[in-house]
Amino acid sequence: MNKILLIEDDKFVQSMLQQSLERAGYLVETADNGNAGLTLFRSQSFDVIITDLIMPGIEGIETIREMKKMDPAVKIIAISGGGRNKPDDYLFLAQKLGAQYTFCKPIDRRQLLSAIQDLVC
Repeated sequence: MNKILLIEDDKFVQSMLQQSLERAGYLVETADNGNAGLTLFRSQSFDVIITDLIMPGIEGIETIREMKKMDPAVKIIAISGGGRNKPDDYLFLAQKLGAQYTFCKPIDRRQLLSAIQDLVC
């Protein structure tokens, strides 16, 4: 069973994504922010990381940067609703830092599952 780390500060979005991923057969660990996500990443092995970009504390961009330093081969999907700026600005930067896939919120479940399947194969 593939293991996913989901880093999302919005509890509603986190819960919906977690349920969708678990229904699709993935084991999901969650974190509410980049700090908690990095702590889990250091202590466990994950097949895919899904991280929001706009969060309190360590934001997603810094989270991606730190994870890539620790493991350049880490597979990351970045998601964003954009905050004050357009989501595309943040998602472009996430892709430049090594995120293999990026999605604007609201996320199409089928596209997300397809991206995960591509990364775990």
